[in-house]
Amino acid sequence: MAEKRETQQKKAIELLINNTKNFFTAEDIHRKLMKENPNIGIATVYRFLKEFQKERGVHAFTCGRKRLYSKRGMSHCHFVCEICETKRHINMDRIDFLGKFIDDDLCHFQIEISGICKGCKSRVR
Repeated sequence: MAEKRETQQKKAIELLINNTKNFFTAEDIHRKLMKENPNIGIATVYRFLKEFQKERGVHAFTCGRKRLYSKRGMSHCHFVCEICETKRHINMDRIDFLGKFIDDDLCHFQIEISGICKGCKSRVR
């Protein structure tokens, strides 16, 4: 197995990720890094995130067509209205009820719930 090179760019990416509290994209990280290091490429950020995800250093989610990352094992849950297509974040930290269906260790989860929002429901009546 090849030994990984520890470069200044990788150190800068990891430091920035470790100091980020919320969800972020590769583009967010790249944009912030470019201020200090204009030579860092977006491909370097993507490669680092892919490897860091395998090492469980970050967790990945899909939101719309974007890949989001989180340093912490946060949940990523949405309610989407089937009529107006409004998407709203749901704060859901626990899914204990799934324990009876899943015998594995969970680190994070992503749920998208579809339905009809209150606004659309009141207009339909």
